Amino acid sequence: MTSDNRHGRDLVREYLAYLQVEKGLSANSLESYTRDLKKLQKWAVVKGVPVADLTRKDLREWIAQLSREGLSPSTVTRAVSAARGLFRFLMLDGHLKIHPAEDLDTPQRMAYLPQFLTEDQMESLLDAPDTETGEGQRDRAMLELMYATGLRVSEVVSLKLAEVDLDAGLITCHGKGSKERRVPLGRSATHWLELYIGSRARRGSSSPLLFINRTGRPLTRQAAWATIKHYAERARLENVSPHTLRHSFATHLLQRGADSRSVQALLGHSDISTTQIYTHITDNHLRATYDRHHPRASLTPLTVIKTDEE
Repeated sequence: MTSDNRHGRDLVREYLAYLQVEKGLSANSLESYTRDLKKLQKWAVVKGVPVADLTRKDLREWIAQLSREGLSPSTVTRAVSAARGLFRFLMLDGHLKIHPAEDLDTPQRMAYLPQFLTEDQMESLLDAPDTETGEGQRDRAMLELMYATGLRVSEVVSLKLAEVDLDAGLITCHGKGSKERRVPLGRSATHWLELYIGSRARRGSSSPLLFINRTGRPLTRQAAWATIKHYAERARLENVSPHTLRHSFATHLLQRGADSRSVQALLGHSDISTTQIYTHITDNHLRATYDRHHPRASLTPLTVIKTDEE
């Protein structure tokens, strides 16, 4: 990354260190911030000034340039958010007196509805592993856990054995920003975790992490992703990712009457607006259900009048 020195200091690097040490951001989040701030630093090079000297006008031009490059509105919005955080840090640290990115307009994000599986599709995915094998039991336990708790894949692979309380039916996980939350487990997930942990113990692994591979090493995010994709293909399901299970978890809870605040807590969202994207899904689901089953939902006005006169 190109440095942005002011009096011999790399301010962008200092900000990233602040995010890691003070805010406790995960490695994945730090990589995301680094990529976005690289875009900002490249633009500073184009303008011939250090990042800290970019003006509001410079930043408006940067946003326009990102859009011209074909980046999606959500990607541009995320980059601007990273820039806002940097400039806020520089103000708090006394390097700036005016926040150049405050209230900066960003492209409207396209309406986005997370993909989720129906309950029947979810059952097909859960049934895909061969549970006669130790590996199949592990995979079934992982799929059950993800659907039962809505955990992110990074949270799943970092989950420790000591953080799983099968007697209480609870797990303790650490999400974004190292925030800790406790999430309940259903009976099905508890059952498969008991089987997997038992077979794992017989193999004699000493790893403190819950999910391990054949050699006893921790399961990676990439391996977990590939595992889910493999079973999705076996179940003849398309475009399934670890986040699809998280979306399915939230959507099915809301469809069955859970309130959005409870779902927010279970997902570990700091902002309720992030959770409320799922209400659009449930609204669409209710609309489709209504149109499909209500006897007068599809009647035209003329048909209604004729029926009422009769």
